[in-house]
Amino acid sequence: MFTLDQIKAVHAQVKSGADFPQYVQHMKQLGIVAYDLYVADGHARYVGFEQVLESEPAYPPLAVAATGSQPALAQALTQHQQGHTDYPTFCRQAAAAGVEKWTTRTVELSCTYYDRQGQILVVEAIPLPTPTAH
Repeated sequence: MFTLDQIKAVHAQVKSGADFPQYVQHMKQLGIVAYDLYVADGHARYVGFEQVLESEPAYPPLAVAATGSQPALAQALTQHQQGHTDYPTFCRQAAAAGVEKWTTRTVELSCTYYDRQGQILVVEAIPLPTPTAH
């Protein structure tokens, strides 16, 4: 059984989108099989094999654009994955690109971004983390 405190501890280790593959592995180790992150306020719904937890809003409300923009989201993702933006910046860019939520699946290693109408904007394969030398 995972807790919100455990999730917060894992999340605190993430500095940019470049850390996302390792973050997903840590979430999987906690027993989370999927989670939905809602861009408007940053609350999330975490799903395990026998458990569901919802977090509180993580930041003040953002206005999510009425229409999704795949090009704007793709640009924001590229910048974030290369470590050029922090998480709050990425969330603001995702809202401006019309992302209502994203769903991360830790077993399938995928992340799907949805607009306000529930249409898929982007589906990404999550790479395995790059090993670090000690």
